[in-house]
Amino acid sequence: MTVTRREALGLAVGSVAALTTLRFTEPAFAAGDALQDAIMEFTGGAQPGDGDITIGAPEIAENGNTVPIEVSAPGAASIMLLATGNPSPGVATFHFSALSGAQEAKTRIRLAKTQDIIAVAKMPDGSAITTKRSVKVTIGGCGG
Repeated sequence: MTVTRREALGLAVGSVAALTTLRFTEPAFAAGDALQDAIMEFTGGAQPGDGDITIGAPEIAENGNTVPIEVSAPGAASIMLLATGNPSPGVATFHFSALSGAQEAKTRIRLAKTQDIIAVAKMPDGSAITTKRSVKVTIGGCGG
């Protein structure tokens, strides 16, 4: 069996593409671990507790493509938003400085399905606080 130059090149390109894909994808069963890992990385290993942090989100979102979210944590240095049901849980991270008027942010996010939104705030002293809110995503406003 002889292999032409064209076949060898195709095999090489295909192998590189397959290895690259396998290297950068996470298994589906690691989603829970990915969420905890993201929180621990953000907080520097500190276990988040309860505190003065709020999430403003609709209880029912008729369109998961654009869900308005507000988050506020007075005195926070950074706030991270996570969506537990999305393929990639990290949604956004907001950083604040001494010149920030308030430690709050508004954005619109995409939600794949009904899920919890988690907000984690890192305080200047190294502690962390967290809260979560459930958002029901309906399909065409008919429930879901």
